[in-house]
Amino acid sequence: MSMARPTASLPAANLPVAGTAAPAATTAAPAPDTTSLAGTLLRRRRAWKPVELLFWGVAILAPLMLPRSMLLMNEIAILGLFALSLDLILGYAGIVSLGHAAFLGVGAYAAGLFALNVSTDPLAGLVAAMLAASVLGLLSSFLVLRGSDLTRLMVTLGVALLVFEAANSWRSLTGGADGLQGITIGPVLGLFDFDLQGRTAYLYSLAVLFLLFLAARRMMGSPFGLSLRALRDNRLRASASGVGVNERLVLVYTLAAAYAGAAGGLLAQTTQFVSLDVLEFHRSADLMLVLIIGGTGWLYGGLVGAVLFELFQDVVSAATPQYWQFWVGLLLVVFVSGGREAVHKAGAALRRRIAALFGGRRA
Repeated sequence: MSMARPTASLPAANLPVAGTAAPAATTAAPAPDTTSLAGTLLRRRRAWKPVELLFWGVAILAPLMLPRSMLLMNEIAILGLFALSLDLILGYAGIVSLGHAAFLGVGAYAAGLFALNVSTDPLAGLVAAMLAASVLGLLSSFLVLRGSDLTRLMVTLGVALLVFEAANSWRSLTGGADGLQGITIGPVLGLFDFDLQGRTAYLYSLAVLFLLFLAARRMMGSPFGLSLRALRDNRLRASASGVGVNERLVLVYTLAAAYAGAAGGLLAQTTQFVSLDVLEFHRSADLMLVLIIGGTGWLYGGLVGAVLFELFQDVVSAATPQYWQFWVGLLLVVFVSGGREAVHKAGAALRRRIAALFGGRRA
């Protein structure tokens, strides 16, 4: 008797039937659009918050509210721009510096020499100040790419000391200890003369600060700014992810130098005098104190710190002119010991209240 060989049975669904079309392949679930998600997050970062609008509104209306304090307000605007420049490398790239005054001084001397020898146009002089400081920043950036934080502190301090000694020794160019005198600055845009009350100086400095702040705000809210934060948090991990470490650090360091040079140019143009004081170490030390007060890693830290530092210094120096530095030192100790957190919590609560107020009105 012959036995039939058993055959394996296949599911009928898997076998196409003659005369019928093959079943269509099942489509995979669509992958999440990470590009649009990242774009949404970046747009949210760039959106203006109510507290920001309030801050700049108060700054614009300051000449009406404090007409007798324009010179002080001008100093605040310049110091705020100077602090913003340091925050770009300290708060966003993690580069510490004790010689940031070198860029301020180079910008001040460049603007003063430009006004004395080339043109009295303030905007052209400001561009010259930024270019001169950015060249120094580019050349010195390669010295701070490697090494520890302590190495960077020493290198930046050494660069500042070299620039100070060069300005002190090159009397034929810088005037030495006598400084640059007889600087004359023309009207802003050919229309607005600098007045003794400081109104034009303040509005000019505020306009420059606002424009440079806008550029920094957009840059730090872009993928470039996010990559800088990645470098600050973990440089090795960012490098392993394909982020160009050295290129970004050189770029942001040069940019910060240009911002500091702009602050120096404003200082020279609004005071119409440049001396070795712009290169002194206390400029860099005060700048660190400003960022300790205002905080690093957010662009408004330098601006808020500049306001609080200048107001505190003005009040204390008027009350106790002989001991005001003691009170400034005490302020530093208090903030480092924990007062800073209390101020930042109060500021965060104020921002939430303002946001809720504006949100309620829109509703």
